[in-house]
Amino acid sequence: MAADPLTAAIDAGARLVVLSPHLDDAVLSCGALMAHAAGRTSVRVATFFTEAGAPPYTWSGRHYLRLAGQPDAARLYRERRAEDAEVLRRLGADWVHLGLTDGLFRRKPTASGRHQEWMRRVLPEPSHVYPTYRLHVATGRISPYDAGTLGRARAVLEQLASAPRTILLAPSGVGRHVDHVLVRTAAELSRHRVVYYSDFPYNQQHPLDPRFVERNELAAVEWSRGLAAKAALVRGYRSQADALFPGGRIPEVPEVYLLADGGAPPDGSGGAS
Repeated sequence: MAADPLTAAIDAGARLVVLSPHLDDAVLSCGALMAHAAGRTSVRVATFFTEAGAPPYTWSGRHYLRLAGQPDAARLYRERRAEDAEVLRRLGADWVHLGLTDGLFRRKPTASGRHQEWMRRVLPEPSHVYPTYRLHVATGRISPYDAGTLGRARAVLEQLASAPRTILLAPSGVGRHVDHVLVRTAAELSRHRVVYYSDFPYNQQHPLDPRFVERNELAAVEWSRGLAAKAALVRGYRSQADALFPGGRIPEVPEVYLLADGGAPPDGSGGAS
């Protein structure tokens, strides 16, 4: 295990930056590797979608809030940010919350006016970029209304990768959640070499996108150390853990990382591939 190129680069001191779509994704998918890296080098988690929009919420938004047991989205996301900070502090990682709005709550730019506001309150779905979870958020199709969001994500990624000897970990988009695919797309469009991670727990029900793997010439590496300790970190996301893992059991499955060029070592330079 110690000889795999990702571990070797981390053990040699390369800086690790984990691109997390939401306030738990980094630990869910990479927590064991991050715990290993935190004792050896700098680890930073950059979380993109850390805010909720104002009401009225769509039916899918309200359903998610019911599952979380918190009807106020702004309050829930304050709790989630605090949970994330607490868990990452315990892990020994630095973090930044980038303040973009979660896909369930993102709205289109709309005309103002009394009639438009009344319509949005009666039927909020048409004013949202992704009106439903199943038919929109979970399809992996980035809306044209999200061009600005993608642009901001790309700009942030360039800043995060600018330091020398930086390894970027980005989601591979397993499960096709549009926020995960959006961060993956920003990473693909960058000029940097990226290591992709398999999105947990989506990967317990969904496969990797073979076209994505093929076009990036990716090879898989598994990480199996420290999984029991990772489960304890995941439970720190109290607002999410019960919904993600009914019954309280968190599967201790290996983390999967996808390296370009047939598994060549990450250059850790922050420069072009």
